Amino acid sequence: MGRESHYTSKKDRVFLRAIAGHYNLKDELIRLRSMPRVIKGTEMKFSDGAQSFSKHFVEPVDGLTQTLHVHLEEYAPGGRTQKHGHVNEAAFYIIDGTGYEIHDGIRYDWDAGDVAIVHNNCVHQHFNKDPLKPARALVIKPKPMMMFMNLLFQKQVIPKPTEPSETGVGFEPRHFEEDYNHAS
Repeated sequence: MGRESHYTSKKDRVFLRAIAGHYNLKDELIRLRSMPRVIKGTEMKFSDGAQSFSKHFVEPVDGLTQTLHVHLEEYAPGGRTQKHGHVNEAAFYIIDGTGYEIHDGIRYDWDAGDVAIVHNNCVHQHFNKDPLKPARALVIKPKPMMMFMNLLFQKQVIPKPTEPSETGVGFEPRHFEEDYNHAS
């Protein structure tokens, strides 16, 4: 007789692999409370390019939070990102600009003030539809928590462009702006 199917079994199942090692809540709270509480975006520059740029405030590798990854994205005029998919959900608060998403082949348009939601395992891509102005989105996702649960799938379908868009030649992201009142 073969192995019992998990579909019909009445036995307890293991959904996460074991986590072993030294862990002390008191020590963890001391470590977390010693971390910065304010991340100065004005002291950070955007990276990546040539059509989309990002500024990562909180990443899993930092150990600043246990559940969040927060970054700012800027899309050059007419720019786009790579086409990709990942296990974690993401919420994109559109700070300024106008654009659209393609999620699993379906187009969703957005403008400043909107929130675009990317669901788990959705193959998606982000686009700035304005050929003359940049667009910006604050992205919040539970990536560290997904990594903790060993849900690590992430796949690039089409790579990020290495050349500027036709109308974004010479575009530099707004690294150190002082006026945060973004008009659309």
